[in-house]
Amino acid sequence: MKHKLFVLFFFIQLGFGTKPMFGQATSNNEVLKAKIETYLNASFENGYAASVLVAKQGGIILSKGYGWSDRKNKILNTPSSVFNIGSITKQFTAAAILKLVEQGKLSTSDHIRKFYSQAPSDKKNITIHQLLTHTTGISPGTGGFRYDEASKEQFLEEFFNATLQSLPGTKHEYANANYILLAAIIESVSGQSYSTFLRDNFWRPLGMDRTGYKSISFYSEIISHGYYFNYTDGVWEDWGITQEYLPDNNMHWYSIGKGDIYSTTLDLYKWHVALETNKVLNAKSKKILETPFVAENQDGNTHYAFGWATFKTKTDKKVVWHNGSNGIFFGNFVRFVDDDIVIIVLSNTILNNDSEDVSWEISKLISDSNYIPKPVTKLSYELVYDFINLNTTDNASKLIPFLEKNLNSKFTDKAVFNRVGFKRIAKEKNPSWGLELLKLNVELFPNDGNLWDSLGDGYFEYGQQENAMNAFSKALELKPENNCNWCKNSQEKIESLKN
Repeated sequence: MKHKLFVLFFFIQLGFGTKPMFGQATSNNEVLKAKIETYLNASFENGYAASVLVAKQGGIILSKGYGWSDRKNKILNTPSSVFNIGSITKQFTAAAILKLVEQGKLSTSDHIRKFYSQAPSDKKNITIHQLLTHTTGISPGTGGFRYDEASKEQFLEEFFNATLQSLPGTKHEYANANYILLAAIIESVSGQSYSTFLRDNFWRPLGMDRTGYKSISFYSEIISHGYYFNYTDGVWEDWGITQEYLPDNNMHWYSIGKGDIYSTTLDLYKWHVALETNKVLNAKSKKILETPFVAENQDGNTHYAFGWATFKTKTDKKVVWHNGSNGIFFGNFVRFVDDDIVIIVLSNTILNNDSEDVSWEISKLISDSNYIPKPVTKLSYELVYDFINLNTTDNASKLIPFLEKNLNSKFTDKAVFNRVGFKRIAKEKNPSWGLELLKLNVELFPNDGNLWDSLGDGYFEYGQQENAMNAFSKALELKPENNCNWCKNSQEKIESLKN
């Protein structure tokens, strides 16, 4: 399975009304807790799995686990379960840089040529500030796949040889390679490994004893396994834990600095408290850590700080947050700093997009006592299998209404029918649900040439020559002007059918 580099999504349309945010009295916290639990329990029934912590004005309202941590061994998630936190890691990297600034060992205005004499002319004047704010111009694709083996030297060579997408300091573009280079600088300046520096300066002093990178001395029982849906067979598979893919050596520099720290909701809350009380960074450094330096999009609604994203609510309240994922695990760490509200969600099972919105749904519950969130829905792929396992193709017309009812939204994912359709065709001797799904896809999205090409392949597989010819011809009628990855297939198949 490929592991995607996770790029931040930005959710700014929170349901904040005209009432003061989070204005409920402490006596209402139990009511609020019950509402949150109702939402999460209903999500759990659909397969959602996570550890969730909600705190308000210095007190934890809810801290609870949901779903399986380890299905095989029947271990449930708890507040102490350990999860891969993905790009939430970046705030620790940024804090480590500011700790070195406090120690007088570097400045955020330092150029990388100070640390790497081999930096080429187009990169030698890149500053640490630009690395922290993703304004170096480096491509998001620099750094390879997540678990590729690479030494520090190999990564540095790739970074320095990469073609910049923009001049340093001119444009924000989120790129993991920036934070990998920051980790290398931390090691160079501190004389310690990245993980050792974080442990000695942050985690150990704060009692964050279930937080670490790569070589974690935890009992396996407390580390949550990641799960993904295998749409080839229509079943959930155990992906395992990151440590299985990251042996304790120096050959995995694509993962360091920007992701793959493990932690718990309780430990991350300790981190929040430490930041708010200036226990790990002084007040000046904390302010810099959360300063919205650069706009992240053309609308200027969100800004990137150092390892944190920021925005203002409709009531002009500051929110500091970051999410992270490796395609299996998902986490979101949200701090409503002006209202002293913290929402931390760590999940080991990604369902639909609504499973990534849990933190924001909880924030709406807190801000609006009348808000009723819809539970996280079952994964679209699983719902398709639920339906086809119980129905013949005679009921194909009922599939889309079934999906939209269970997803609580219009079905718009072109990939689902395509992927499941081809996998079913590979297993079906005669035309059945595989072909039917490809036909449904072009009914849903009739102007997508790629889907017509897929349907042509389905007909071709079953020797339905006339239908295949028509589908491929339709595909070419709808071909895009540029980057038509499937046009060659349609053209070749048409020639084959003619002959």
